[in-house]
Amino acid sequence: MNTMPTPHSVPTHLEADVAIVGSGFGGLTAAQRLAKTGLRVVLISSTPEHLFQPLLYQVATGVLSSEEIAPDIANILKKHKNVEVRLGTVSDVDPDAGVLHFRNDTGTETVRFRYLIAATGATQSYFGRNEFAQYSYALKTIDDATRLRTQIRQNFEAAAQTTDDDLRRRLLSFVIVGAGPTGVEVAGQIRELATRYYKRDDVSVYLVEGAGDALPVYGGSLSAYARKSLEAGGVELLLNSLVTDMDSDGVTVKIGAGAAIRKIAADTIIWSAGVQASGFTAILAEATGADTDRAGRILINNDLTVGGYANVYAIGDMTSLNGYPGQSPVAMQEARHAADVISRKKLPGTAFTYRDKGSMSVISRFSAVVAVNEKIRFRGMFAWITWLAVHLFYLIGFRNRFAAIASWLYAFIGSNRPGFEQADRDAVLPEEQSRAS
Repeated sequence: MNTMPTPHSVPTHLEADVAIVGSGFGGLTAAQRLAKTGLRVVLISSTPEHLFQPLLYQVATGVLSSEEIAPDIANILKKHKNVEVRLGTVSDVDPDAGVLHFRNDTGTETVRFRYLIAATGATQSYFGRNEFAQYSYALKTIDDATRLRTQIRQNFEAAAQTTDDDLRRRLLSFVIVGAGPTGVEVAGQIRELATRYYKRDDVSVYLVEGAGDALPVYGGSLSAYARKSLEAGGVELLLNSLVTDMDSDGVTVKIGAGAAIRKIAADTIIWSAGVQASGFTAILAEATGADTDRAGRILINNDLTVGGYANVYAIGDMTSLNGYPGQSPVAMQEARHAADVISRKKLPGTAFTYRDKGSMSVISRFSAVVAVNEKIRFRGMFAWITWLAVHLFYLIGFRNRFAAIASWLYAFIGSNRPGFEQADRDAVLPEEQSRAS
């Protein structure tokens, strides 16, 4: 039975053939794969939803509502009677005894396991400048996205009311740090939000990147296309540039080899420049004696096991193996491999082999880049349609796909922002409940 903990009915001790920690792409895929084997599975998640993280920026900019990219985990797995979902945060693990402990609102629970799959992903990295977190917005969780959405809306609304030109410029200035896929997608959507939804042409969007081009991981013609598309859409790119300081007034940027310094006054700073492994990674590394890299990711064996433990697996963004990218396809393929070894569809010790199916990034409406391999690379409208199709395929559940299609039609063909409408409904509901009481 799939149950979430309640104050009145919470076991303090659980038995599992396989304990899975994390409910992202890796953890959920492992649970779904193992559900077909009859093994007893306990999935422990720090949040009640499975987050489709690549679309968080669309929640932040009002294209999608949060429900469309964050379905309830228990509902996804409810038909699998051998899978149990528990909400909590793992506090320690003993791989020798096969025991882990996790905390939730009702206290501490224990899981005894035969096998463990760790899939807790990554968090934001500020490259040693953790103080930047208090002045910027991240995009790693639903709460992050909804906070940024509120900030963006409030700034546009305040700018429409103020008569102070300096204040208006600051309210309508947005700085995005990092021109990887998330940064590029956010920058493009804020410009579209400004021109197509708010009908303003006085909005400044700055995209700061330490490398020499946008989407540097693609390189060549695709990076050049992304840069030109962003600039044509009104985004100002600051390449070969680093943020050296940040405060409530804006950012200080060191630009180019000449180290020119530029201060940008902005009320909204969005950080998308780096990631580091989740907190559970350090717990698991210490328990197993495994090494970690500079980003805190655990160095796993070729068969995805950790340290000298044949029954402990780690997958996804919290790990480092053969330079594989921190992307959902890697986590999902690793999850299937680990599940197949545990269920003996594959022999223990079988090395994991990643099949690279390519990568893609949307830039703006009708504009994207796709790199299947070194030879098959395309861009523009067809790439954008391909991006839509692939993301629809991976959205969990028919309802989510149907709702996403409707929202995309409203936002991309029309000029509405369904996510803003959801935020308005959410704001009204508590007031109605308060009046009813």
